[in-house]
Amino acid sequence: MTAKHQESQTVVERCENCDRETSHTVSVEIRTESKKKENAEFSREPYRIATCQTCGEMTSQRMNNA
Repeated sequence: MTAKHQESQTVVERCENCDRETSHTVSVEIRTESKKKENAEFSREPYRIATCQTCGEMTSQRMNNA
């Protein structure tokens, strides 16, 4: 799976692991979802990646559910 990172920001949001509001590093990553080389260029999707600065828990969410 190919991924490209963009610049990250720090935001305060709820961490399910910590069960409270904590600082998170948030970035957008472009992921290739197809495992076939001939379709890879058509299967790139943006994902929101958030990492809790307290416990290190990382979550990813697909941003385009078309």
